[in-house]
Amino acid sequence: MSYFKHHVFFCCNQREAGDTCCNNQGASVLQAYAKERIAALGLKGKGKVRINKAGCLDRCDDGPVMVVYPEAVWYTFVDQQDVDEIINEHLVGGRVVDRLRI
Repeated sequence: MSYFKHHVFFCCNQREAGDTCCNNQGASVLQAYAKERIAALGLKGKGKVRINKAGCLDRCDDGPVMVVYPEAVWYTFVDQQDVDEIINEHLVGGRVVDRLRI
């Protein structure tokens, strides 16, 4: 059994000026938002959900990106509404958000 029900990694990589990267598209801000939202919902901790920053996940052209384990589902997102949808549908409801899946 996994320590967390879901382990979510947000690519927060920062590349040199002009190079495509997730952090230039707000990944760090939205990762912090997701972490706060999970805590507010009481979903943080052992057996629940862990939200982490990650270095380069090598999918910057699809970015910003996150990956949800153990399912290994990759998502792109644009704003808080997208992150909320992933939290509500996938992390809470167990349903993959196909429109954001990459």
